[in-house]
Amino acid sequence: MNWEQIQGKWKQYSGKMQEKWGKLTDSDLKIIRGQRDQLIGKIQERYGIAKEDAQREVDEYLATLPEDKTTERHEKARGAGR
Repeated sequence: MNWEQIQGKWKQYSGKMQEKWGKLTDSDLKIIRGQRDQLIGKIQERYGIAKEDAQREVDEYLATLPEDKTTERHEKARGAGR
């Protein structure tokens, strides 16, 4: 999963983020609006952890999310015309 996919479907993924990091509020998620740095900052703030630890948590979590097959098909189609 890449961050551009999450930004594009933030409303869908913000719920998943809130399940993972339950201390994030609805207000936090509105402020974050799919911005990775904002998410890391809010996780750091809410959980009292170092920025590097928050970054690692976000990266590890992203690795667990399934790839968006629609985006994958579009990327392959664009590459096929080269």
